[in-house]
Amino acid sequence: MAFNSASSNPIGHRTGPVSESVPAPSAETKAAIKEAVETDISAPHRQPENEAPKKVKTEKELEKERKKAEKEAKFAAKKAAAAAASATAGPAKEKKEKKPKAEPAAPVEYVEETPKGQKKILKSLDDPAYKSYNPTVVESAWYEWWEKEGFFEPELTADGKTKPEGVFVIPAPPPNVTGALHIGHGLTIAIQDTLIRWNRMLGKTVLFLPGFDHAGISTQSVVEKMLWNREKKTRHDLGREKFTSLVWEWKEEYHARIKNQLKKMGASYDWKKEAFTMDEKLSKAVTETFVRLHEEGIIYRANRLVNWCCKLNTTLSNLEVDSIELKGRTLLSVPDYDEKVEFGMIVSFAYPVGGSDEKIVVATTRPETMLGDTAIAVHPDDERYKHLVGKMAKHPFVDRLLPIIADDYVEKDFGTGAVKITPAHDPNDYAIGERHKLDFINILNDDGTLNEDAGEKFKGMKRFIARRVVVEELEKLGLYVETKDNAMSIPLCSKSKDVIEPKMKPQWWVRQKALAQAAMDAVRNGEIKIRPATSEKDFFIWLEKIQDWCISRQLWWGHQAPAWIVHLEGEATADYADGDSWVSARTEEDAFEKAKAKYPGKSFTLERDPDVLDTWFSSGLWPFSTLGWPEQTPDMENFYPNTVLETGWDILFFWVARMVMLGIKMTGKIPFTEVFCHSLVRDSDGRKMSKSLGNVIDPLDIITGIPLEKLHEKLLQGNLDPKEVKQAMNYQKSAFPDGIPQCGSDAMHFAFCHYTTGGRDINMDIKVVDGYRKFCNKMYQATKFALMRLGEGFVPRKTAALTGKESLVELWILHKFNRAAQNTNKGLEERNFLLATDEVYRYWLYELCDVYIENSKPLILEGTEEQKRSAQDTLYTALEGALLLMHPFMPFVTEELWQRLPRRLEDTNPTIVKAAYPRYVEELDNPKAEEAYDLAFSVTKIIRSMQAEYGVKDQCKVYVHGKDAETSQIVSEQKAGIAALVKGLETIEIVPIDSGVPEGCAASTVSDRCNVYLLVKGRVDVDAEIQRAQKKIAKTTEARLRLEKSRAVPDYQTKVKAAVQEADKQKLVEFAAEEATLQELISKFEDLRA
Repeated sequence: MAFNSASSNPIGHRTGPVSESVPAPSAETKAAIKEAVETDISAPHRQPENEAPKKVKTEKELEKERKKAEKEAKFAAKKAAAAAASATAGPAKEKKEKKPKAEPAAPVEYVEETPKGQKKILKSLDDPAYKSYNPTVVESAWYEWWEKEGFFEPELTADGKTKPEGVFVIPAPPPNVTGALHIGHGLTIAIQDTLIRWNRMLGKTVLFLPGFDHAGISTQSVVEKMLWNREKKTRHDLGREKFTSLVWEWKEEYHARIKNQLKKMGASYDWKKEAFTMDEKLSKAVTETFVRLHEEGIIYRANRLVNWCCKLNTTLSNLEVDSIELKGRTLLSVPDYDEKVEFGMIVSFAYPVGGSDEKIVVATTRPETMLGDTAIAVHPDDERYKHLVGKMAKHPFVDRLLPIIADDYVEKDFGTGAVKITPAHDPNDYAIGERHKLDFINILNDDGTLNEDAGEKFKGMKRFIARRVVVEELEKLGLYVETKDNAMSIPLCSKSKDVIEPKMKPQWWVRQKALAQAAMDAVRNGEIKIRPATSEKDFFIWLEKIQDWCISRQLWWGHQAPAWIVHLEGEATADYADGDSWVSARTEEDAFEKAKAKYPGKSFTLERDPDVLDTWFSSGLWPFSTLGWPEQTPDMENFYPNTVLETGWDILFFWVARMVMLGIKMTGKIPFTEVFCHSLVRDSDGRKMSKSLGNVIDPLDIITGIPLEKLHEKLLQGNLDPKEVKQAMNYQKSAFPDGIPQCGSDAMHFAFCHYTTGGRDINMDIKVVDGYRKFCNKMYQATKFALMRLGEGFVPRKTAALTGKESLVELWILHKFNRAAQNTNKGLEERNFLLATDEVYRYWLYELCDVYIENSKPLILEGTEEQKRSAQDTLYTALEGALLLMHPFMPFVTEELWQRLPRRLEDTNPTIVKAAYPRYVEELDNPKAEEAYDLAFSVTKIIRSMQAEYGVKDQCKVYVHGKDAETSQIVSEQKAGIAALVKGLETIEIVPIDSGVPEGCAASTVSDRCNVYLLVKGRVDVDAEIQRAQKKIAKTTEARLRLEKSRAVPDYQTKVKAAVQEADKQKLVEFAAEEATLQELISKFEDLRA
């Protein structure tokens, strides 16, 4: 006899033989979601139960398998005989052709009839388009109405101040105007919009400020590429003014495209405050910041080594340079080179020492840079070279003598112990050059060709062609020694993938040490909280090692530096590297006045610096430039500092640190009080999103769905080479064999919030998102069903306060709703999105849908008028509360369903967007009701489990034995509810307290206070069941003895937590009850056998 034991677990906790979890971004969850995908989501959903340990097969089961195998063998033999007979017989009679199945009716194409900006016209739920959840139908029309009605605008008091409930501000990280958004933006918007909608529903003054970034390098390079592809022209063919006008046109086109994507994703921005980094207001802030910092000496001019991209012809910051590690000889593709270039090699060659026959051997991974060598360095303690220090080596290709110097930087045991020094093209050599006052000779033109300082033979030659030629010429002169493999790091431009060249350039720099210290102080003293803790550590690591920031960019698209060089008439041409020759000013007129004051009585002309400023310089002002700074506007007063800056951890240094530094410096206040760094989205295989891999996904493709062929077509529209296209297509075929299903914005929004667990990466699986689409349908169908139960003309009570007439299940669902509200708020407050989504998902699926909606049927259909009304009121409260709880995570479907609910008296709120978010209410907290109904529902789960175990699907007769008066009463009162949740149940009887096991029944323990018996007489093998029960007794006894042994350990009482000790004590009671029930069960079955 099987004996299935389960404790009286709270509903929502897994119990029994079947296991299914709330979907989460783990392998187990993905499997659960995939399983859910294959089931009918509209069917009644049952609470998942614990998976039992794998059991040893009984003799009965083995016999059953043997008979099945024999049956299959007989069938196979019969089939073979029939085949043989048909081979010798005449032509078989033609089978009657089956009529083809009727094709399902084509889905009705939905046409939105609501005029744009008007409140949505809600059609009957019986309309074909509304039969089941359809994201296209549900998500149409709402956004335009929300925006037109101003629901996203911050609410202020009558005197223009923020509300007493508080203020909450998120400045949206401005997406680049370089094309469409990708799935990473979808994650960002999901998290930010959830926090915004939640705080808006809490009654605060809320601002979600949208905007766009001009993205200097990215945008200019894309437009230049487009210009060349279309017209075979460069920006220089157009000139600066016409080219920037072209970029503005391009920006407007893509700006509209991105804005449409953001609206489709439901981002509740206040579009009236939309900003663009090159708007007049923000440009004014950039100019003001530059001038102030230059006047203070924080911004300065210097001719120093920069990261130079020959392809883009501009300087890059260290953060815009990627590195690839090579183990040895490697051929790499370099822009503007027909053949791949060799890297990962070190070349040794000799310099002749002047006035002697000696040579000194040096080594380099960049042979072409020897044309800019101005010294050779050795360690001062190296005996091999002490006699050469102070002498000169002769350059073989240019008329130049190289002093041999001693410097501690040189490692005498590495290589030959002698190092060539190229101060103008190597960061380490630059420092040595400054210490020893060496010549800094630049040999590179901006386009990567060599200039006249490299010598006549190499002038005009491309740098990597010169690399090969230099080695060939050294061989001719007998100075070449050898070439060996060499592990090394290659710096690449993150935009063009060109190999970065260290190059001397006069640029504008920002001193950052003092700014960084102020930023670190703000975090250390708690003014700014950075989450998660790993990101805070990264923040300090970077700022403690910070270097001065080069903000000059040799571009045309961007904020032109507000600086003018002064050319004095009759004097030598001004030195562009000399900071004293420059003035900064807010206008050219101001610049003239400054120059006039600087050079009194002298004639001069002004020349504006053609360079623009680094994009991150303007982005660093985003929290306050968007609010009208440097003016003290009402927005600055109300919304600065901002509340939360939410972004990816990968731009913590690019952007966040600079906002903190510049915000404190320019405004005297921190820019925001909290930084939340989300994970990076990777594909389901854990790979970084890349166009060449084919795993970059447009959020709109998830929302609307897209066939595989269309995904392939998108690849062909890009700039990938044929090999990359093939690779990308192969990935798409494996990842999306049927394309991407239509998931809708809400499912995507919820999935991303649930994925946000505080880790560094998210491996996104479309199947998980699709699973949440099916969950949306569950909500949709549950609401339709609930509306039917409420009936036409139902008017909810004025408040959700208790009346005292509620049944146990009503008190239970209100308690569960109250707890879900408490924990969801807690999760959002702590930025624990996993907790928040788990809570609201569990409440909807496992408590509201699976239990209360089902259990309210007998109360509403068969109860008294008072019971019916109470159950309907509770249903309304539980359902409306569920929609309110879910709204921040799923804005569209919750608005669609909420609008169909009747309103409480005096509730004039036009939209769920402005409705009050549920909070914990002490009156609804009822642990006693929870415990009581959990017992009743545990009985329900046990009955289902036993039905499955014994194959008793109909005409089920069940007996419940409560071992005390309270338990017996609870189960007795809940008989109707239990019957409503169990299919095939014919009768359920309450066994008297003092009675034993009913005859012919299998038994299962709910707790030490309650057993459930299922009548199985005539349906099972009695002998086999007795053996199973005996084995179960042995296992239960073993578990009890093991627990007793662990409790007998000397330090058990002192080391084990009190809660654990209490749980162990309860387990012993349950083990004993289980053993007793099993013994009694065996006795009863032995009577049946007799």
